[in-house]
Formats: sequence, C-alpha cells, structure tokens
Amino acid sequence: MDATPSPHTAPSAPATLPADGTAPADSAPAPAEPRTVTTESGAEPRAVCIESRAEPRTVCTESRAEPRTAPAEIRTVPAERSAGFEDPGMVRPDPAEVSPRPGAASADFGAALPGPDGVPAQTPPSSGVCSITSARPASPVRREPGDPSVSCTKTVGAVDAVSGPAALGGLPEEAVPSRGGTQDAADGPFSEDEPQERAGPLVGHGVRGPRWDGGRLARVTLMRIADAGDAVMAALVAAYGPEAALEQVRGGRFAPGFVDDVTSRSGRPPDLERRLQAWRTRLLSADPVADLALGERSGARLIAPGDLEWPTQLDDLGPERPLALWVQGNADLRFSCLRSVAVVGSRAATPYGMHVAAEMGAGLAEAGWTVVSGGAYGVDAAAHRGALAGSAPTIAVLACGLDIAYPAAHVGLFAAIRDRGAVVSECPPGVRPTRPRFLVRNRVIAALSRGTLVVEAALRSGALNTAAHAGTLLRRLAAVPGPVTSENSAGCHRLIRRGEAVCVTSAREMIELVGAMGEDLAPEPRGPVLPRDALDGDTRAVLEAVPARAGTGLATIALDAGVDLTTALTCLGALAAAGHVERSEHGWRLRRTGGARSPSDFPAYR
Repeated sequence: MDATPSPHTAPSAPATLPADGTAPADSAPAPAEPRTVTTESGAEPRAVCIESRAEPRTVCTESRAEPRTAPAEIRTVPAERSAGFEDPGMVRPDPAEVSPRPGAASADFGAALPGPDGVPAQTPPSSGVCSITSARPASPVRREPGDPSVSCTKTVGAVDAVSGPAALGGLPEEAVPSRGGTQDAADGPFSEDEPQERAGPLVGHGVRGPRWDGGRLARVTLMRIADAGDAVMAALVAAYGPEAALEQVRGGRFAPGFVDDVTSRSGRPPDLERRLQAWRTRLLSADPVADLALGERSGARLIAPGDLEWPTQLDDLGPERPLALWVQGNADLRFSCLRSVAVVGSRAATPYGMHVAAEMGAGLAEAGWTVVSGGAYGVDAAAHRGALAGSAPTIAVLACGLDIAYPAAHVGLFAAIRDRGAVVSECPPGVRPTRPRFLVRNRVIAALSRGTLVVEAALRSGALNTAAHAGTLLRRLAAVPGPVTSENSAGCHRLIRRGEAVCVTSAREMIELVGAMGEDLAPEPRGPVLPRDALDGDTRAVLEAVPARAGTGLATIALDAGVDLTTALTCLGALAAAGHVERSEHGWRLRRTGGARSPSDFPAYR
C-alpha cells in the first residue's frame, strides 16, 4: 500500500536505515540533515537507538518494560492545533527525518509501512515526534539555530496508556498538549542528571510524583463531575476505587448491587439515574490534565487519601470524606492539624466579636495550636489575623477553587496564610463559591479540628452549621457568651442553654477542653484578693465588731465579737498595726484615712 502524503508535511519518502542499523558506506554524511531515530518494540526488551549524522555515533538504551501501547506522555499534536501551546522556538521534525519502527504507521502520512514480512501492518497511527521514553513527559523538539541535529527529550519510566488522559478523562490524546517542562535554547536537551522536580505537578507530601498516575487523574475527574460532598459518589469510590468508579460513570451503568447498597445506607432509593446522567454530561468537558496543570501554575498541590500529607481525621466523615484536597502553602496540612481548633462565627460581627476572635486566635497560636477557619469576613478573618500575630500556622478552608480569591478583599490575608500556613479547598480550579458549597465546606473545617469554638453567631448563622457537623463527628464544641441583648450572640446562647456547647471565655479554657487530660488545664479564675482575706477567725470577728464612725469601748467590741477581753485587745492591737482600725477619744473605730495595709506585712497576725 502506498503512503499518502499528509497535508502538513512535504511528500517526501521517509528515510530509513538498513536492518543492521548502520549507514551505507557510499552515503556521505550531510551536516544539515537532522538526527535519525529508530525505535524497535516487541515482546522482547526494547531498545532505543539514536544515530546522529552530524556526530557519527550511536547511543542505545534498553527498557525491560512489558510491551504496551504508546505511552500516555508521548502524544501527537497536529500542526493546526499546536499553535496554542508551542513557542516559536519549538519546531516539528519532518517525517522524512524520522524513520518509524518496522510495522508501525506514520502519524503524518497515516499509511502503514511494510513490516518485516513485507505486508503492511494494520496498526493505529503513532507519533512522529522525536521522543524517547526514560521519567519526564515528552515535549516537542526544539531545534537550535545553526545546529543541524535535532534534540530529543527523554521521559523516565513509561506509563501504560490506560493511565493517560484519553483513558480516564474521555479526551482524545491528540487534543491534550504536553505539559512537561521545556528547556531554554541555551540549555540544550534534558539530561538524565537533571533534578526530578521538573517531572510533574506537586502531589502528596510536596513531592512531585508521576504526572499520569491513574488513580489521581481519576479523582481529579470525579471531583470535576460530582459536587463536593456527594455521598453517592463517595460511596461509589469507597466501594470500587476511583478508576473503576470513573469507568462505571463513563459506561452509564452502576455495578450490580451498588444501588441496593446505597439504598440500604440512606434508607430510601436515591435518584441514581438522574445523578448519573448529570455526571456523564459534565464528563464531556472534564479535563483532569488541564486541572492539574492549572493547579500547578497557581502553586497548588493535590493530596489524596493515602498520601503522607493527608489528614487522617477526615476519614471520620465516612461517605462524606473529600475525594482529594487542593492545598496551597508552606505548612504540612497533616502535621498542622494534629493540634488544631476551628474558630468560626458571624460574617457581620460586632466589634466585641472581632476583638474576642482575635484574642482567641492569638492565645491559641501562642500555646502552639493551629487555628482553622473559613477565611470569610468577620470572625473568620479576625481569628486568622490573631493566629498570624501569634506566629503560628493557620488553615483557611475555602468554598471555591484556589485560583479564585474570595472574598477579593482578603487577597493579602490569603497570601500571609500561605506563607505561614495553608489554604485548602476540595473544589477544582475555576469553581466559584455558592451557598451550598459554603455549607458543604463547613464539614471539612469541623473534621480537621479537635474542637470548634463559636465566637459570635446569630440564630441563622452558617457557624451553627459547622457546630452541627462538629457534634455529629463527636468533636468538642464550645461557645463564647455575649450580651443577652445582642442578636449576633443568640446562636451561642442557644448552644450553651441546650448543653450542646461548653461556655468558654479564654483561649486557655478552650485548650483545656480539647487538650490532654490533666496537662492543658486552665488556671482557676479568682476574684481580687482583699487585705482582710488573710485574717484569722477571731481577728476577723473583732474587725466586724468595730464601728465605722463613732468609737466604742473594748467591752462592747468583745461582747459583739464573742471573745474575751484579752483576745479582743490582742486582735485590736494587730488590726491597728495593720492599718485597719484606730483609737480615738471616743473608743475604737475603723480607720478613715490612708487605707489599710496588707496583712502580709504582719505575718505574726495572719
């Protein structure tokens, strides 16, 4: 079968090498011709060889990977669709400059080349881009000015095609641009000694992992098609795993027994067909690769259950556990939430509520506790600022994508939180906040923390929704009382009156509630110490018998105090020395001027 020329390339025959891989003896090396690549694949361990006619040497690498389809990292991008992501320095090699492996089809010509037996092989089109598999995604070829050779990038470790975006996100591979790192013109091709931080997006514990990880891509896709906190989707993932759950959604059919299982859990049959159709509709526009790339550009990392940074206390949410979390910031989320308290309250907070929230945040931070809140106006913002003033990490859980600053007035606050703490969301990039997302977000705030403190909340405040989640999760719940005439404190008063929350008035009391038993005890509140508090019983009785203005005699004082004359005289002498009483021409009376001295000045009469 004759090869049909592609409309994007010159109709020249592809240049091939003899079977032994050496150049003919009578062919003179052409310095302007690019490097030729030959790739062999089969059941045996494959070898990749590069021969450069500008530099007569051959480099071969071997891979013991099993035979597979084209790796997901190596993708063909048609010329008419490449202008959107290639820079002017990136060029595509001519098909004549690349000799495909025997039996493979040229992506640019579309016709199968003859195999070893001379029969055209019926194989799907493969990429004509010069790429060699070894741990990075492939990137288009860059030709140096004046350099006749073609530089080829390498990727370390091939990934099965089932892990690629076409298998998981329902996207054609030719429509997905390569999002691997590109090198500057002065850098030349990547080398195997380059650091691995150029390998892929941030995942897990701040370590760059495989870009085409199947489970992670599936979770990103499911987070895009299902609403946050969707219990049915969470149950589907918990039962079958993210990849199998995505396959069921794509196939439009749940596994046998899943409907009965969900019905038995909820007590009523949910409208699964309607929900499945909504998921499939959203699946048409889902692009997990673009979500990961957008998150990476915004400095976000994706953590999922099983990652080192995943807070295990989120597992207490059960079916409502987030599929994954997007995180921005320098703090380790799991470590920061080990000793954390959620401080929530009204957006329309009073000056009293703002002051108390800031004091609570600063007090918790100074004691080494992390403040978790929602980053909203009012109490949330005051608690975050108080924690930052206490030089401790603070966590803000948002109800929108991390690439959206909401509220916009808190851009500076979020930057300070990312510098010392973390900003968290389960919404994919680009998702805008809505009222239902705020209510669903509150369960994450309650689950991340050991306890929840409601500073100021009206009867219909969203902070009471967070308090309800804390009670469901058996977390400690506390509330700060306010003026009985304040509508903004009515919700706190109701929690205290019903016994659902403990009344706290300081950060130390909150730490005692959520801290270690017997260790994080708050000091017992006491009133002011008066000078007469240190007097013994007889002396205090004699002092009470002394009149304030008119003087009285010793016998009268002894009779009123119930003591003998000797004891009364001894006590009056001690009281006079301490400055409590004085003697006038009319008898004994309380001292009018100067004030009494502290009894601690006279230890003999304590």
